[in-house]
Amino acid sequence: MKIDRLLAMTVLLLNRGRVSAKELADRFEVSTKTIYRDMETLNQSGIPIVAHQGISGGFEIIEPYAMARQFLTLSEIDAMVAAVKGIHTAVDDRMLGTLLDKVQALLSKADHAHREQKGPGIVFDFNPWGQGPAAREKVNQLRLAIAKATRVSITYLNMNGTESERVLEPAALILKGHLWYLQAYCTLRSEFRVFRLSRIQNLLMLDQTFVPRQVPSLDSYTWDTEWSKHKQLDAVLTFEHQVRHRVGDSFHPDQITVHEDGTIQVKGQFVEDDWFYGMLLSYGEQVTVEEPAHVAEELVSRAYKIIGRYAKLDR
Repeated sequence: MKIDRLLAMTVLLLNRGRVSAKELADRFEVSTKTIYRDMETLNQSGIPIVAHQGISGGFEIIEPYAMARQFLTLSEIDAMVAAVKGIHTAVDDRMLGTLLDKVQALLSKADHAHREQKGPGIVFDFNPWGQGPAAREKVNQLRLAIAKATRVSITYLNMNGTESERVLEPAALILKGHLWYLQAYCTLRSEFRVFRLSRIQNLLMLDQTFVPRQVPSLDSYTWDTEWSKHKQLDAVLTFEHQVRHRVGDSFHPDQITVHEDGTIQVKGQFVEDDWFYGMLLSYGEQVTVEEPAHVAEELVSRAYKIIGRYAKLDR
């Protein structure tokens, strides 16, 4: 519909600035003549569109034009409210509370009544159940350090359980899934690193400011199997039907095959590390390692060590 295309164009121009007629035509699958007619329609409706000629020409909206409330649907405002509330669960920030008030102010009394009647629809909560106030306090301290460009001192516990003292120049907090990470320049390694907040011990803000450095793009932080010192292996696991719910939570659907007798086969590639063996042991007698044989042998060895630790207990 033309009205939908005009609204989408307005949003695009507000977000992107200058856009050429050809790019608009390609994006909305219409001719450039249609684009020129659409721009004229937008101008006549009161949206200040200006056209620039030349190689770098195109259309743009004159500042400080902004969209009014009527361009947003109730569903779109609902999504904004849910997103801001979700961030507010993880970050104790007065600004976010004010932002939430502003977004909710876009709703009329009738809109509020409608939302209360139908429920929230979708809820974002980035504060995991069982997480204490210490985690949020750590986030707030690091946000303050980033805002004030203040160095922090930490004791960091790496994946091998080794502790190291670090002085960091915090750059950004990253919420990945339900876990917080800190992107920071490490003075010990003389490069930017990403640190998992749950492994940061003894966080202390120092009386040292720094000049912010050029921060690497987050797009460069993709998983590299070489980060792990443990080899990967192909494994075949069989789980009893009683733990089907856990299997569905722990493994990708493409790895799972449910047999007629109710048992579940999981076949895939895994990193052979302590987490892998701990995960298998957590299933107790409800899992059987079919392949490879050395994984089954290692499980038996670890099980005997556990038994040995409690061998002297009275029964």
